[in-house]
Amino acid sequence: MAIKKESTHQLIHRNLTLYQREHSAVWQCRYKVDNKWIRATTKETQLDLAVNKAKELLVEAEIRKRSGIPVVTKRFKDIAMLAIDRMERDLKGGLGKSIYKDYIRIINEHFIPTLGQRLITNIDYDALQQYYDDREARYGLAISNSNRKTQNAAFNRVFDEAIVRGYLTESNRPKLDGKTKESVRRPAFELHELRALLKLLGPYIESGRTRDVRERREILRDYVEMLVDTGARPGIELLDMKWKQIRFMMNPISTVTDQLDEDGEVIEVHSLNRSCEMTVKGKTGQRQIIGRLPSIRVLERIAMLNYGVASSIKDPLAELIKPTNDDYIFRTKEGRDLSDVLNHMFDGFLADHGLLIDPKTNQKRVFYSLRHTYATLALTHDMVPIHTLAKQMGTSVLMIERHYSHLQVIQAIEQLRGANTRKLLEADSRAADNYPSKKRAQQELRAA
Repeated sequence: MAIKKESTHQLIHRNLTLYQREHSAVWQCRYKVDNKWIRATTKETQLDLAVNKAKELLVEAEIRKRSGIPVVTKRFKDIAMLAIDRMERDLKGGLGKSIYKDYIRIINEHFIPTLGQRLITNIDYDALQQYYDDREARYGLAISNSNRKTQNAAFNRVFDEAIVRGYLTESNRPKLDGKTKESVRRPAFELHELRALLKLLGPYIESGRTRDVRERREILRDYVEMLVDTGARPGIELLDMKWKQIRFMMNPISTVTDQLDEDGEVIEVHSLNRSCEMTVKGKTGQRQIIGRLPSIRVLERIAMLNYGVASSIKDPLAELIKPTNDDYIFRTKEGRDLSDVLNHMFDGFLADHGLLIDPKTNQKRVFYSLRHTYATLALTHDMVPIHTLAKQMGTSVLMIERHYSHLQVIQAIEQLRGANTRKLLEADSRAADNYPSKKRAQQELRAA
């Protein structure tokens, strides 16, 4: 039979106990509510005062339970870390969604620094609205409807965790509003700017002072070119893609021109019409997208740089496109993931060439601007049907119409070959001259 210590007093049999920890003069208590033991400090050193405080805590807890209010509270940060832990376990177990990675990043980078020290029960609608107002003031940009919905979903992961653990109830769960400002036109690139961007990436790589810098810049170029060619969502859709998720396709075609050769014969132009099908997984789940000739060239370049594999024209990448190849495509030769630095590199590259700010929207351009540019060119020059475009981009027809209705092109003929866009991009070789590198100009000035 256990011997009761002199520092332990049972005030209510099996319901309320008062005790002192070793080396502490402050009295602690544990009490039972709804068959759960709860520990708390009385903050008192005198026994009689501690007895009264312990009884008050028990009565208060009973009242909170009957009123539908959580008996105990926790700080937002504590619950947020538990929610993160649950999502990470789900991801490792194959049960989680890809969007969980975004939720975890948002919680760590934005929620915890701003709301971490608040009690979870003190996060109400006004507190959330103040969070959004402060965030917009800090970044000088109103948060979009899509971004707010993602952040609200991340908030709900934390609130769900709090309810599961009894720190919050459905009755006092904050109600989240996903509506913000009207949708505005997103920053993109004009055709002449995109021509310049693609041409300037070559000199940008060559100007790297070390092999490591040049390798990182090569990966940036490959990533940019494939985003422009596929309209994929920036992030994990391409950066987490593996070689086994590629399927090469070739459909040779011959086109009769209106030109004659020296013998008076009609000139025919032959094309292998090489493309590939890529299985990507992202915000909207798994889907197949089409990569055209620029994507094939990107893959061939990576294969040569990282593996020393030279592809044949008719059967490219045969050594790498295998069901057993689990290697990621967008990695350094040593297998290093650069996803955490690519945004910063792209910012620096655009700023150096005067392409960072979209003059039409006055907004900063980011990788998503390449996706918007892809959609614009697909609709205006390649005449891609809107339903086909929505499937390729992993979005809805409604979203395409909402963001690109100003183009007034719903009729379409050809599907995702992109031949017209490629001709336009290759037509003007002098576009890059209008966006000289400020850094290179300074270096040449010093050298002179």
